[in-house]
Amino acid sequence: MTHPTSPRRTRLAVLLGTAAALTATALTATATAAAETPYGAAATGTGHSQHSGTVPLTTYSTGSAYQLRDTTRGNQRTLDAMNQTGGGTLFTDPDNDWGGTGTPANRQSAGVDAHYATAVTWDFYKGVLGRNGIRGDGTGVTSRVHYGSNYPNAFFDPSCSCANYGDDPVTGKTLATLDIVGHELTHGVIASTAGLGSAGEPGGLGEGTADILGTAIEFFADNPTDVGDYFIGERVFADGPLRRMDHPSLDGHSRDYWSRDIGTLDAYAASGPARHFFYLLAEGSGPKVINKIAYDSPTYDGSKLLGIGQDEAVRIWYRALSTYMTSTTNYARARTATLMAAADLYGPSSVEYGRVAAAWTAVNVR
Repeated sequence: MTHPTSPRRTRLAVLLGTAAALTATALTATATAAAETPYGAAATGTGHSQHSGTVPLTTYSTGSAYQLRDTTRGNQRTLDAMNQTGGGTLFTDPDNDWGGTGTPANRQSAGVDAHYATAVTWDFYKGVLGRNGIRGDGTGVTSRVHYGSNYPNAFFDPSCSCANYGDDPVTGKTLATLDIVGHELTHGVIASTAGLGSAGEPGGLGEGTADILGTAIEFFADNPTDVGDYFIGERVFADGPLRRMDHPSLDGHSRDYWSRDIGTLDAYAASGPARHFFYLLAEGSGPKVINKIAYDSPTYDGSKLLGIGQDEAVRIWYRALSTYMTSTTNYARARTATLMAAADLYGPSSVEYGRVAAAWTAVNVR
């Protein structure tokens, strides 16, 4: 299937969420931050972001300045990559009021987005799913913004628990939005749990999982500037969202339903049925308005589905990922894994169990 959108969008669809063989540079960023000696105390700052409005930040006081370091969440750090692909400088500020307009405040604003969204992601996994950090060991991640020169992409490297975010050359905005940060950090969760592969149906399920939980994180944030929606990357790119969940094929690239050739597609096109399944399970089919956004989700068999709500859908997917999925899980096994998870959480005779089965049938996974 040919992607009819621009070459820039095609490149993003191929690369978003992958390490892209950049382990060495991400490791350099970690070493730079780790070389600094922790001291002082945690503080609460105010951040003026590019995407999420004015937000609270957990920072670190050195006595004479503040750092974008969060010792309450595993010593997470946010660095300015200075438009390079190696190294990075920890963000510091004299008054704990971050970002805004002008230089260097506008560079700080991207750091605010990453630091805030990374904290939200930590809180989501810990508060909703009981997971202590991305790797489950209480260790925070190192984030870098302004990665490269006009690099409209983002990636996560699980070998060093590092996330990197470039800037879109058209809008000038950082890719560190709530949903994209959630997507990238979820790749770390996947690496520490099922270890889903990067190609074929496992690759599609991996990218689908990152979009599913990234979307849930955006809803969890309950941010009035960046409200929860079922689109991916809608706040960054001038030509619209990268992907969507209610009707995946409307991005011109993804599949709505499983087919025998799904494993031959790139992982983003192949992730469509997973995204679509989750939307149908959470919200149901047909037209509806959620947070003032209109959706109209079809089904393969013309069935009319009722959702179980996003909270229960998230818990089922995460339990399936962390308990039953493996590196070789395909769509048929994902159906089995989510049914087992639904039985564990709500019982084999529950409404939830029946609706999981119906949602998979609605995306042609039987």
